[in-house]
Amino acid sequence: MNLILFDDEKRSSFLPLAHTRPVCDLLTGMSTNRLRWESRLGATSSTLTEDYLQQLFPLHIDKDNLLINGRLYPSEDHAEEVRRLKLGEKLLSADTVLAARMSGEELEEMLKPSKFERTKLVHLADIQANSSNFKAALLNEVWDLFLLCGDFMKWDLEHGDMDGMKRKGGEGNTLIGNDIHIHSEASVRASVLNSEAGPIVIESGAEVMEGCLIRGPFYLGRNSTLKMGARIYGPTSIGEHCKVGGEINNSVINSYSNKAHDGFLGNSVLGQWCNLGADSNNSNLKNDYSIVKLWNYEASSFVKSGLQFLGLVMGDHSKCGINTMFNTGTVAGVFCNIYGSGFQPNFIPSFSWGKPSAFQTYDLGKAMQVAAKVMQRRDVKLSREEEAVLKHVFELETQLREKFNKVP
Repeated sequence: MNLILFDDEKRSSFLPLAHTRPVCDLLTGMSTNRLRWESRLGATSSTLTEDYLQQLFPLHIDKDNLLINGRLYPSEDHAEEVRRLKLGEKLLSADTVLAARMSGEELEEMLKPSKFERTKLVHLADIQANSSNFKAALLNEVWDLFLLCGDFMKWDLEHGDMDGMKRKGGEGNTLIGNDIHIHSEASVRASVLNSEAGPIVIESGAEVMEGCLIRGPFYLGRNSTLKMGARIYGPTSIGEHCKVGGEINNSVINSYSNKAHDGFLGNSVLGQWCNLGADSNNSNLKNDYSIVKLWNYEASSFVKSGLQFLGLVMGDHSKCGINTMFNTGTVAGVFCNIYGSGFQPNFIPSFSWGKPSAFQTYDLGKAMQVAAKVMQRRDVKLSREEEAVLKHVFELETQLREKFNKVP
């Protein structure tokens, strides 16, 4: 079977992170749902997503196609049900399509512009999303990325490739608990690692500098650095090629992003190529302890999250200056350049440049130049396909910038 991971109507709940990638490619725990399904089924995958993303994430159609919702976690029960699907059968939970097995002709017909509705695949079989023992089978909201981080990490540890891992690494460490996994090619020195509340995994090429305090669950991706004196409260997950310091609590930082200095980041998610300036902080709890509201792109308004602790959600390529203060429940879009004293607004549209009460549009050409320079420093080239995606995002949020940005 040809494996295809697809975005459904809930994709909008993961904006601005999903502006630049399918939901299945967002970091959760130690991996992504794409890599989990590929490992589980022993196959490589392509993607069915928004038109503007398809060139960057191509779709491959074959004679026999297995489509899986990118929000679906490959628990034992769901993987088994997916394997049992026959051509023309689908798995649904209420109105949510979990998976479908379709012929190339059937899929091509469904994808015709006049007929394509992902949520109206033929209902031929049922499965409940809570049928497995896993805490949650579907990612439903952007905050699930940090809320379920520890659960994902434990599963990844049980089912992932742990070759090269050992319990001890470096000199002068204090290791508490028996769930510590340090790659033989990682460097960890003179730090305290406590795995009593969950696993700690340090990948190949990663470095934990002296004086770090880590309480699991915690994941540090390949070639990432935890700077001296960092204080980490799990569940926290940091992707590849990141530099992280200061205090972090229950957050997810996607690859190639930096929070290299002192300052607090809590109950938050950062996209790729982000950078937080020194002594920047976010609030993750309101003074009156009330439920936090967060900007919702589909509703075009702030909606109650149901959470008491919720911090910052920041899209790809966004950056902030030193001493920046983010209020509880803040969303910053793609390519925001944020600075200035006082609390920033709770929603900053993509490609905004400025300070509180004085944001303007970030020039698209200049933004592309900055992105190329930033990526080149990590030996990564900004592709034409990525440029096209970013230009589309720029256009998508034009009206939001006109509504929210105020220039004196």
